[in-house]
Amino acid sequence: MKKVLALVAASTLLATSAMADEPVMSSYNFSIGGYVKLDYAYNSDNLGVAGTITPGGAGLGSALAAKTGPSQQEQSILGVKQSRLWFKANGPTFLGAKTGALIEGDFYGDNSSAAESPQFRLRHAYGTIDWANTSILFGQYWDMFAPFVASTQDFRCGATTGAPNNPRSPQIKLTQRINLDQDNQLQFVVGLTDPTQYNDNGGVYTGTAATTGVVTGTAPLTAPTNAYGASLNYAAQLFFVSKAMGVAPGYFGMANQPFKIGIFGEYGNEHLHAAGTTAADTWGYGAYLFAPILKSSDGKSRAMTMSLEGQVYEAANMAFNAATAAQFANGATNVSATAATNLEPRRDLGVAAQIIFYPIQQLGLTAGYGNRINVNKAADMSQTAVYQKYNQELYFNAAYDLNAAVRVAAEYQNLEASFKNTDPTSGEFVAGAKAIASVNIARVCLYYFF
Repeated sequence: MKKVLALVAASTLLATSAMADEPVMSSYNFSIGGYVKLDYAYNSDNLGVAGTITPGGAGLGSALAAKTGPSQQEQSILGVKQSRLWFKANGPTFLGAKTGALIEGDFYGDNSSAAESPQFRLRHAYGTIDWANTSILFGQYWDMFAPFVASTQDFRCGATTGAPNNPRSPQIKLTQRINLDQDNQLQFVVGLTDPTQYNDNGGVYTGTAATTGVVTGTAPLTAPTNAYGASLNYAAQLFFVSKAMGVAPGYFGMANQPFKIGIFGEYGNEHLHAAGTTAADTWGYGAYLFAPILKSSDGKSRAMTMSLEGQVYEAANMAFNAATAAQFANGATNVSATAATNLEPRRDLGVAAQIIFYPIQQLGLTAGYGNRINVNKAADMSQTAVYQKYNQELYFNAAYDLNAAVRVAAEYQNLEASFKNTDPTSGEFVAGAKAIASVNIARVCLYYFF
């Protein structure tokens, strides 16, 4: 009798577990993917532990910081931190819409850590609701300001040189498509995003330069009375999309894209972290183009295809996504509790363009250029601070697919940045001095996609 009861109880538990799992297994389709990536880079200057990718932030500041000594050493470095892992789910329908989610990460959580002990870092985490002509995305995704992504093998994607597609930020956005006919449509994109203009919406900084508004301290403190942090940013895009010209490969050659032209913009308003100070507007606007020069023969093949992509923009106080080199015209990135009340936002003009050509299905060739240049120079020249005048990049790369899983790629990059009030030898502050920093980079990459 005891054995019978035990079998009944066990059967009940198994049935209960199966019943509990059944809705999940029947409603969601899970998949896993990513790639292993090995990078080798030769740099004409020592770019440190993150030398497998191009310098970020202000551009070549790391190479310029000590023009004598270690930075003048050549560098040969291997890395695997750009390897990625993602999980994707296709869920149940909602009011006739398809739903899904994706979580993706890489191993760049701590660039200062040793190569054998990287930290996993969240890149994307978002859910989607897709109807035939309406889509909603919510979660963490690329910043909505500028759509151009430089197809570079280092994955900096030209962010500091005319292609400010970073950072990945919490957001919600709506995409609405209006079909004009079977080949042409309008696309409207509107959204809200959480900016990082002021220490990622963190606390106030105090430092030794409190009277100038330039902060040298790094410890966040309690905000002073009546101080405000960053407000949400509002973003919008409007594109005309046409399939009449056919399609050609876009970023990384991963998908064929149709003709696309349009405008984009982003706006926010940040109250300075000091009682009684004025607010600083954050804004940017620009135009974007993607054109299939040689279209795919069947809409899927990449053989003998070519695409041209480019964008131009102007932005102010958008250092958070590298659209500007700094937040303010004097180079300040944070504001102290006793900061000046009339800091002028830094304004930059950015341009970027690239050509992607596939002579055969397996081989992709890319050439591109990007430049981010200061346009409110008068305000900068009146300041006694180091500031960047321009930051540019020239790149060429070739990628060959050995099979569906293995890809080998090679790349050459030339990076150049110009600085004012900077000694060209030491990299230290010298009023009125000018300096140019440049780095030549040769890179080889091996991928295994899964």
